[in-house]
Amino acid sequence: MAEKTSVVTADRFKQGLPYKDFIAQINVNQDRFAQYDGTAKDVITDEDSAFFKKAVEKGCKVLVLGEDWCPDVYRGMPVIARVAEVSGMEMRVFPRDANLDIADEFLNRGEFRSVPTVVFYTADQEYLGHWIERPALAHKETAEINQAIEREMAGQDEQVVRQARRERINVRFPDWQKDTVRELRELLAEKLGI
Repeated sequence: MAEKTSVVTADRFKQGLPYKDFIAQINVNQDRFAQYDGTAKDVITDEDSAFFKKAVEKGCKVLVLGEDWCPDVYRGMPVIARVAEVSGMEMRVFPRDANLDIADEFLNRGEFRSVPTVVFYTADQEYLGHWIERPALAHKETAEINQAIEREMAGQDEQVVRQARRERINVRFPDWQKDTVRELRELLAEKLGI
């Protein structure tokens, strides 16, 4: 985050949508959000729930930037919503394309408006930290899946290749959701001393 006053004031944070309202207004991929809402229910352990409840006791709340067309969002945002649900954490969602000033404050590698972007704040709107796109395990395994697909399916129809890639990623995503929870816990444990 840049060393300047954030565009996300307490008033601006409140303008974000609750998760259910975000889902109600999306144009595409409602079925995909529902699919990953289902898998997210199984990845939060009792220990995770207790940890995030402690974060809420310390005043933690979360902002999420996302867009309904993005696979990382429809796969990842449901797990953030589940974290918020089980812990009572206030979560506000901002469509990225309508909130580019927020996206520009949290650029991935200083140049990309990647989504989802998950930003944690204290109750007093002090920045705690942020997490972008997907866990490190997902980056690593996505690259491996893409390389394998390229080797195995060179010259095949693009739709067939996309379907094969999607199937292999979907198999891995519950583990990636678990890794997302682990990475979020690590970030908050460091920042909040939990």
